[in-house]
Amino acid sequence: MAAERSGSTQLEQWISLGATIVAPVTVLGALLFYFGYVSSASEYACFGINVDTIGLSTQDYVMRSPQTLLVPLLVLTLVSAAFLMLNGVVRRRITSVVASASDPARQIAGIRTVVRRSRIPGLAVLGAGVVLLFIYGYIRDWTLYGLVTPLLIALGSAVIAYAWRLLSMLQRLEEQPETAASDGSALARRTAGVVIYVLIAASIFWATATVAQWSGRGLAQYAVAHFDDLPGVILDTKERLFLRDPGIEETQLPPSQGQVFHYRYRGLRLLIEGQNRMFLVPGGAWSASDATLIVPLDGSVRVQFQFRGQPP
Repeated sequence: MAAERSGSTQLEQWISLGATIVAPVTVLGALLFYFGYVSSASEYACFGINVDTIGLSTQDYVMRSPQTLLVPLLVLTLVSAAFLMLNGVVRRRITSVVASASDPARQIAGIRTVVRRSRIPGLAVLGAGVVLLFIYGYIRDWTLYGLVTPLLIALGSAVIAYAWRLLSMLQRLEEQPETAASDGSALARRTAGVVIYVLIAASIFWATATVAQWSGRGLAQYAVAHFDDLPGVILDTKERLFLRDPGIEETQLPPSQGQVFHYRYRGLRLLIEGQNRMFLVPGGAWSASDATLIVPLDGSVRVQFQFRGQPP
């Protein structure tokens, strides 16, 4: 019986450990998928393509997300490191000032007044972000709206949350633990703290999604400026496609016995290959009148990829 209980306890520990690991991994995978999807949707929308028609897999979106998240992760890491350093300096300074004061209670009261006043700029910044939320209908065309608004909300919320943490620290320095009579106010403060942290997380998520959209547009703009970097494609078809885009050359193949392809098109570039289809774009200078050609890979066409201009 003891052995069975020991085995059961060990199994429960392993299950608990697995749940602890799997849950964050699942959330991380969902976030990577989301940001990869947002970036890809923004990128291929520039070529008139709904990303859902490409047929990319979940793994494809996850693999595309690191490039999108690189800048936000670097910024968050640097900001977090700077905050930790500043927080350490502030806390050490407060502790040393209180410890060396002849009247600690009076010194703490003065610091508390300064901390409470510091919440005013935080409330002002948070209020500015909330105002931008309510006037979205009037400034929706502002390019920076999707980045400035969440950053204002996150910054204002962070200032307010940090001021609360410093006030809690000052209360501990006074060695005045909360009594039962203050349970209601303590619960209210904890609830407000949770709301503030959720607001910060949601704002960071929104800002990161905006950066993902910009990243997708940047990738599209780079592709347009460097069409020569895309693989060159020679397309043979059974019927004439009547492609009129500049730079595309149409040639009628000479008839021969057993020949099923009658037209050849040069000057096309492979934008992306999806599920059993290829998306081709004209290889010349970008024009708003151009179109993306969807070619099924079902034997109805013949595709050749051209070598690069210079030998390896």
